[in-house]
Amino acid sequence: MQTQRLTFPGATGDVLSGRLELPVDEKPIGYALFAHCFTCSKNYKAVVDISRALAQARIGVLRFDFTGLGESEGDFSDTTFSSNVEDLIAAAQYMEREWEAPAILVGHSLGGAAVLQAAHHIPTCQAVVTIGAPAEPQHVIRQLKSSLNQIQECGSAEVEFAGRAFTIKKEFLEDLDRQNMEGVIRTLGRALLVFHSPADAVVGAENAATIYETAREPKSYISLDEADHLLSRSEDSHYVGAVIAAWATRYLGAPALLDREESVPHGQAVVRTGQARYQTEILTAGHSLVADEPVSLGGTDSGPNPFGLLMAALGACTTITLRMYADRKEWPLEEIGVRLHHKKLEKRDSKTAEISQTLELVGPLSAEQRERLLEIAQRCPVHRALEKGVLMPVSLTEEGEPA
Repeated sequence: MQTQRLTFPGATGDVLSGRLELPVDEKPIGYALFAHCFTCSKNYKAVVDISRALAQARIGVLRFDFTGLGESEGDFSDTTFSSNVEDLIAAAQYMEREWEAPAILVGHSLGGAAVLQAAHHIPTCQAVVTIGAPAEPQHVIRQLKSSLNQIQECGSAEVEFAGRAFTIKKEFLEDLDRQNMEGVIRTLGRALLVFHSPADAVVGAENAATIYETAREPKSYISLDEADHLLSRSEDSHYVGAVIAAWATRYLGAPALLDREESVPHGQAVVRTGQARYQTEILTAGHSLVADEPVSLGGTDSGPNPFGLLMAALGACTTITLRMYADRKEWPLEEIGVRLHHKKLEKRDSKTAEISQTLELVGPLSAEQRERLLEIAQRCPVHRALEKGVLMPVSLTEEGEPA
């Protein structure tokens, strides 16, 4: 996938900062809009992980900073829950002007309550996802309890969230009190997917139960086991992203996905590395996968590294070739395993690296059959290509022209 930096006008005219996550060939099957949690930003790790999981599944995602947060303009103290909803509507309108209006809305924590509200004002919205969302926006007031008296008496107070200070005004509390989420959820009129953790210490799981019970079908609920409210563990955010991606395609049109994958001819591949460190999306005829580097080298370890893929290609070619040969000979080969190991060499006979293979052949084979299969393993097409060398010309596209 790739990430595009962008800006657009928010509901009050302030310039909002966003990131658009796109699949490798820039041809999504649909678009989603992501609302981050209260006082968070578009660059919070869970937001990024989920957005990129959707982009990997061919869904374009716009994530942005609400007014006064992150890299967006404006004063946070002048914002309210309602203004956040209005920013979401402005973002959807911007998406419609530039690409395509969002069909999926995703919201984390208070952002989940915001997308439930915004869905009523975004006609193209087909489905809504909430993650750790409160059933009522007033839930935020509990986090302000130590400052409530000062806000009521003085009109504002400085409150600390996640080590950062924010000014909360009385108007913010009054706006929360005016919200009536029950009617909003009951008349949502879109498919709903609710994520929540029973271990959530910030927004209790009873909120998810209220949202789910109030909503009408179609609706689904996913328990996140021991995840915390902010999905700070990578395995939790990646899981949420993968489930949303699978669920959302029902509302985006799976045939479009197949047509798009088939647009990459056999014998070709499209590979793109964006601004997501070393995370790289690979698209081949009808298939996609991800390459990356380990965390120790600055990557996110979301996929095998390039040499891992090279070994995988060699191993796959070896086992497939042996399977074909044994089937043609009608030999009793039940299973084939291969363990590969890559290492660099001190320059020796012009070779700088070695990939060794150890075969496991399962089945009642004779000694002669096993020896013959060992010979055949060294004749697979990838083995021969690597052994003989491959011409690899590299050229540049014209500026602005897609690869």
